[in-house]
Amino acid sequence: MLKPRLFSTLRCLQHENPLGLPRSGAPPQLPRMQRGLPQRRSIKDVKKVIAVSSAKGGVGKSTIAVNLALSFARRGYRAGILDTDIFGPSIPTLLNLSGEPRLSANNQLIPLSNYGLKSMSMGYLIPESSPVAWRGLMVMKALQQLLHEVEWGGLDVLVLDMPPGTGDVQLTITQQLNLDGALIVSTPQDLSLKDAVKGVELFNKVNVNLLGLVCNMAGFKCPGCGSVHEVFGNMGKIRNMCSKYNLKMLGEIPLHASISDDADRGKPTVVAEPDGDRAAAFLEIACEVETAIGLTR
Repeated sequence: MLKPRLFSTLRCLQHENPLGLPRSGAPPQLPRMQRGLPQRRSIKDVKKVIAVSSAKGGVGKSTIAVNLALSFARRGYRAGILDTDIFGPSIPTLLNLSGEPRLSANNQLIPLSNYGLKSMSMGYLIPESSPVAWRGLMVMKALQQLLHEVEWGGLDVLVLDMPPGTGDVQLTITQQLNLDGALIVSTPQDLSLKDAVKGVELFNKVNVNLLGLVCNMAGFKCPGCGSVHEVFGNMGKIRNMCSKYNLKMLGEIPLHASISDDADRGKPTVVAEPDGDRAAAFLEIACEVETAIGLTR
């Protein structure tokens, strides 16, 4: 005769992470090949590569990235910018460029150029009004082509305009490319800073050198009285964040209508008003980055 079994409730049942997801949000700390990851590669014919990230959309990251790249070009470097935002490319508008890139004899994409800056973007490869309704595998294939099938023809520095967020594209780039550094773009607003922190943590976890933070829309200078109004929040918050995460404040870009207007008409501030105060702010950031990554001609 079978005896009835008594079930103990002294111990709570717990699953053992059946999907094998890393609990900390970071990739498992195993050798890269054991994790099925390729060794980090360099981009052919490019000396230095830096990523401009925000982890938050709408903070002016692409505007910062293109003005930074143009500042390098203005300082005499052979510079380029790669738009890695597959779903919402901005570089064609910012540089007033359109048309499908030609192919080289080696079947590589030839960058489009304007203002002395070479560029490549998914926006050159699809009609402007067409949505990119792709799933992950197609996005990753397109990204690989942008990263490794462009004939840059020899660059001193390439700026990567990263998409917002901390997902597949960001992980692919940080795990597969030799990056010389990354910078974070944020506004002083709490909503932006919270996501900026996520970007900082991502780069730290994948061992990418963080060059510092750029504060965009830092303050509005009244043309009448000359007073500076902190429209998007107190600058003390963003300085405290930099102090907490040991980030260097690379520069502060003011809130000014002309920066947006210049971007919309495809003539970024560094080109539109090269001797103005706002262009000088971008040039100062370029000088900081230049020193940090050891950029030489």
